Amino acid sequence: MDLIIRGAASPDDAYMPIWAPLLAFNEKTVGDAQGAPFALTITEPDSEAVLGGLWALSLWGSFYIGLVVTPEGARGEGLGTELMAQAEAEAVARNCHNMWLDTYAFQARAFYERLGFAVFGQIDGPASMFPRWFMRKDL
Repeated sequence: MDLIIRGAASPDDAYMPIWAPLLAFNEKTVGDAQGAPFALTITEPDSEAVLGGLWALSLWGSFYIGLVVTPEGARGEGLGTELMAQAEAEAVARNCHNMWLDTYAFQARAFYERLGFAVFGQIDGPASMFPRWFMRKDL
């Protein structure tokens, strides 16, 4: 095969054509590989405007927490804890064996540790962004 590698003009447009053959391989090898997304949003009572929330994906018995954001003015009021509790309940309902996420040094490691998550991996880099921790909680 005579092939070349080039920069994509639009990385967003390139995602699906790159992902499709990997998804096909994964599904041929191990079955369903799509994952099932899950999301919770934080809004004001009379508004649909999303002010924060949680986004996750369950796949192969694991529940990945990709995004957790609470409005800056409402931090410390239990919203993050409630988001994580509802996500954990959903993970259990989906028969997941664990939850996992990643967080940077300037983000929320201590918060996740209070919820029972433990570090299983670390990437070092320049302060104050790094280290980046990968955390897991068995269910």
